[in-house]
Amino acid sequence: MLSVELHVHSSLSYDGRDSVDDILARAQDASLDALAITDHDEIDASLAAVEKASEYDLVGVPGMEVTSAAGHVLALGISDAIPKGLPFTETLNRIHDQGGIAVVPHPFQESRSGVMAKISRADLARADAIEVYNSRLLTGYANRQARQFATEHGIPMTAGSDAHIAEMVGRAITNVETDEQSVESILSAIADGRTTIEGRRTPWHISFKQAAGGAKRRVRARLLKFFE
Repeated sequence: MLSVELHVHSSLSYDGRDSVDDILARAQDASLDALAITDHDEIDASLAAVEKASEYDLVGVPGMEVTSAAGHVLALGISDAIPKGLPFTETLNRIHDQGGIAVVPHPFQESRSGVMAKISRADLARADAIEVYNSRLLTGYANRQARQFATEHGIPMTAGSDAHIAEMVGRAITNVETDEQSVESILSAIADGRTTIEGRRTPWHISFKQAAGGAKRRVRARLLKFFE
């Protein structure tokens, strides 16, 4: 059984803060076996983490959080960035074309680009897995909705800390039933549903701080682009 963190943001995300090395060091301290950096519509930090992961006794899973036309989709096991803004089903097809798997994070949280505001339940059921525990929660209702949907439709389940600062890496873990420490075996086990979930809430003050920091960085980036 491997402990895997599947949803982390680095400073390459507009709302992330920390470097690849800071994130990997934290994952090692948390006794994780594997980690995916999943930046918003960026893959470079994730690929860098894949290259460096062995230095921290980790398996690096390549990935990104794609902003589809319907909302966010985690693309895991890919090597090239998936364009943002594509229809939900086309986003899934692009991920599968690269041999990756598509995991839908926080699908019932509309305020955080959850896809269920814009797609049907039949479309959601096409995902390879659903994130049923996201550590950045308020009441936990959206997580419960996601778990219920996955259970009713027999869809594999994952968890993710959705960490935007290194200290929160490992707050939510997907335990993957495989003895082989490789990207291929981890993703295959997830797609087969050989997972169990562990999770702890991100403290509210940290969630609010992350959100505020992300808002500031978005404004700064827009201003820089405006004055280029």
